Amino acid sequence: MSAFKTYDIRGRLGTDLTETIAHRIARAFATITGAGAVVLARDCRESSPGLADAVAAGLMAQGVRVLDLGLAGTEEMYFATAHLGADGGICVTASHNPREYNGMKLVGRSAVPLPDADFARIRALTESGDTLAAAPGGAREDRSSVRADYVAHVAALVGQGIGPLRLVVNAGNGAAGPTLDALAEGLAKRGARLDLVRMHHEPDGSFPNGIPNPLLPENRPITAEAVKAAGADFGVAFDGDFDRCFLFDGEGGFVDGEHVVALLAAAHLAQEPGAAIIHDPRVIWAVQDAVRKGGGRSVLAPTGHVFLKAAMRREGAVYGGEMSAHHYFQGFMSCDSGMIPWLMVARLVSQSGRSLTEMVGALRRDFPSSGEINFRVADLPAVVARVEAELQPTARTTDRTDGLSLDFGDWRLNLRASNTEPLLRLNVEARGDAGLVAAGVARVTALIEG
Repeated sequence: MSAFKTYDIRGRLGTDLTETIAHRIARAFATITGAGAVVLARDCRESSPGLADAVAAGLMAQGVRVLDLGLAGTEEMYFATAHLGADGGICVTASHNPREYNGMKLVGRSAVPLPDADFARIRALTESGDTLAAAPGGAREDRSSVRADYVAHVAALVGQGIGPLRLVVNAGNGAAGPTLDALAEGLAKRGARLDLVRMHHEPDGSFPNGIPNPLLPENRPITAEAVKAAGADFGVAFDGDFDRCFLFDGEGGFVDGEHVVALLAAAHLAQEPGAAIIHDPRVIWAVQDAVRKGGGRSVLAPTGHVFLKAAMRREGAVYGGEMSAHHYFQGFMSCDSGMIPWLMVARLVSQSGRSLTEMVGALRRDFPSSGEINFRVADLPAVVARVEAELQPTARTTDRTDGLSLDFGDWRLNLRASNTEPLLRLNVEARGDAGLVAAGVARVTALIEG
C-alpha cells in the first residue's frame, strides 16, 4: 500500500495505484466512515475517469449515494461535501505529480480531514483484501450543477470592488479552466471588471505544455513572459487540481509564497482587526510583520493541510497560509482554495491604489528569503543534530513547531524533513539584507554536506 502517504493517496499507475486498488479503497472508506452519501470529483488526467468509475462502484457496493461532480477541482469537492451535507468526499487527482501518477484526496463530514486513526484503518482494510459484505441502496447522481452554488459562495466571500484589471491566467491544461470560466461569468454579473488573458486553458490529461506545477522554477518563464507581453497587472498559474495558485507581478516576477501569505493576512485583518492568522514556521517575518501592523494574532502550526486546518478551527482563525501556496479561509470551511487567493489579491490591488509589483517589491526588500532548498541526505536526524550543535548556542530563540527553527536576530533558518519525500528542506530569511541570506545558506549548506 505504498500509495498511502501522510495525508492522502498518491502513486504510480499500474503498480502503486490501479482501478482495483481504487475500488478497494472506496469500499474501505465507506466501511470505516459509515458514510451514506459521498461527494466524488476528478481531475483531467487520462486515468482519472476510470479511477473515478472504480471509486464510484466501490462506494455503491457499500450502499453509498455517490454525489458526482464530474470534472472539478479539489476545492469544489470540499465545498460540495459541506454544502450538500454529505458524509465525506473524494477527489481523484495527482495534482502536480508526473503523468504516470494519480491519487485520491479524502475528507469526512464538513470537509474535515479524516482522523489519523480512520486513515490508518482505511489503509489496513484495503491492504487486508478482506471480502466486504455488499449493502443495498447505492446510486450515482449527477451533481455537477453544484458549481453554480460554489461560484456564488466564492463571489460572496471575495466581495465586490474588483477591477478594472488585466490578468494572465494559466490553467496549465489542468482542471481549472471550466471553473475559472464559471467564476469569471459570476463575478462579472456582480460588477467585477476583469480582462482575463487565458493560457493553456482547455483541460487535457496529456498535458501538452508540461505538468502544471508552477512551484518548479523551470515552469515559470512561460507565464512570466505572457504577463509582460500582455501588459497585465499580474499573472496567475494553477496546479493540476487548482487547490493552489501561484502569482506573478506585473513585471513577470514570481511572488514568493510567504509574501502572498503576508498580503492575504493584511487583507483579512483590514476587515477583522485582532483576528488570528495561522501560518507555517518555514519563513515567517514578512507574515508576522503584516499581522502585527494589522493588529492580529500570529499563530504557528506545523506544515501540512491537516495541521493548518486543525489550527484554523481551534483558534477560530479567519485565514491561514503556507509558503507552499496553500491558503485556508474560515469562510470556506477552513479549507484551502486556489481560486480565492488571486481574487482577494485582485480586490486588494483594486482598492489599495498600489500595484502588486509595488507591494511585493517592498516585501522583497524588507524580508528577503532563500526559497526552499532541498537536500538528499542519508541520515536526516544526524544532520539536523549537527546543524543544531553548531548554530544553536548563538541563536536568540529556538522553535520546534516543525523541524528546527533558529532565530539569530538579523537572520533566521528553518530546517525540516519533508512530510512526503525523503528530503531535508532548508529556508533562510533576513531583515532587509539579502547578503545575510546568502551567507546563512552557505553556512548551513556546509554543515549539512558535512
